[in-house]
Amino acid sequence: MSAFLVVDTKIKDPDAYEEYKKQAKPIAEKYGGVYRARGGAMDVRETDLWTPTRIVIIEFPDVKSAQAFADSDEYAPVKTIRTSNAECTLFIVEGD
Repeated sequence: MSAFLVVDTKIKDPDAYEEYKKQAKPIAEKYGGVYRARGGAMDVRETDLWTPTRIVIIEFPDVKSAQAFADSDEYAPVKTIRTSNAECTLFIVEGD
């Protein structure tokens, strides 16, 4: 069953975040990740629980692959670039 890693990001330093994007993508792909949305235009219809800022959606073959990417030693230093230069909400959700 596929899984989606979803991140809502409020970028504080766009230049540093570009470096994060460049480094994160090949690592996600190594774990089977395919970017389905990466900060595109949004049509937000309801905001009772939260107001999204910039959404990234990466599809993985399964939850274990998404978790392995997020928890990997190779992603850890890249994640630090993200967390140092953006505020984020990140979750993994099972797909169909």
